[in-house]
Amino acid sequence: MNFLISDAYAQQGGAAGGGFIEFLIMIVIFFAIMYFLIIRPQSKRAKEHKSMVDALSKGDEIVTNGGLVGKVTQVHENFIKVEISEGLQVGVQRQSVATVLPKGTMKDI
Repeated sequence: MNFLISDAYAQQGGAAGGGFIEFLIMIVIFFAIMYFLIIRPQSKRAKEHKSMVDALSKGDEIVTNGGLVGKVTQVHENFIKVEISEGLQVGVQRQSVATVLPKGTMKDI
C-alpha cells in the first residue's frame, strides 16, 4: 500500500553552533537601535537643559518643574531666587527650571 501514500523521511540536521554569529549580529543591531532611539536623544535633551540652566541670569522669566512662573532676581551656584509676585520671592534649585520664557510673558499671565 506504499504506492498510495509516500513515506516521510527526516532531513539531515544542520551543523550545531552555527547560529552564534547570527546571535551576536542580532545583539549588536539591538544595541544600535537602543542607542539611536533612547540613549542619544536623552543625552541630547540633558545637554540642552544643562546649557539652559547654566545660561540663567537675572531678569529671565522662567517656569519651574512645579509649575511656578516668575522672574529670576538672584542667581547663585546651586539655587536661584524667583519673584513669583510683587514682593514674594522663593528660592528654587537651578535644576528645577523647566523652561525660560520669552521676555514680557509674565505680563500676559
